[in-house]
Amino acid sequence: MTQIALIRHYPTAWNKEARLQGQTDIPLTDAARETLTGLKMPVPWGQARLIASSLSRAVETARILADGRPIVEDRRLMELSWGDWEGHQAKDLLADAASGFRPTHEWDADTKAPGGESRNEAWARTQPALADIAERSKPAVLVTHKALMRIILGVACNWQGVPEIKRGRLYPLTLRTSGLPRDVQDPVRLVTR
Repeated sequence: MTQIALIRHYPTAWNKEARLQGQTDIPLTDAARETLTGLKMPVPWGQARLIASSLSRAVETARILADGRPIVEDRRLMELSWGDWEGHQAKDLLADAASGFRPTHEWDADTKAPGGESRNEAWARTQPALADIAERSKPAVLVTHKALMRIILGVACNWQGVPEIKRGRLYPLTLRTSGLPRDVQDPVRLVTR
């Protein structure tokens, strides 16, 4: 068993505008960078390996929190693809009946945006990454994205009681050697430097 913690990247301009980012590579805002410079990982996560989605908003979040430690980038930890809906606001898509969009809480595991990726497809690319992380048997912090975190946490708790994902918190859990996540623990806040 390997202990990992998930953390969501800090905000981008598209987060502030409530746009679906998906795999579009949008950088952090200056305010996000400033906030991150005042934070650090809590004990014992401050010495864990850092693995980030290859999207710049996750890489930059990881770099600022790393305090000079190396970061590994892994494309398999990228956000769920929103396909043709990337860059749009959910409220606009909901208002357009022809878009086919509906709130994500109504989606099943195979629902996806046109040209996008379903929960099952995202899990199929993520699980091998988790298996590779588990194989090293060393604690790791994964800096990734809200929808992908929800998928990992959902699998870990069999989609019962998936925690609300907030920024500035680590979501610890255990990985089996197969990469199957289990044992979701209470979130832990980042601490002030």
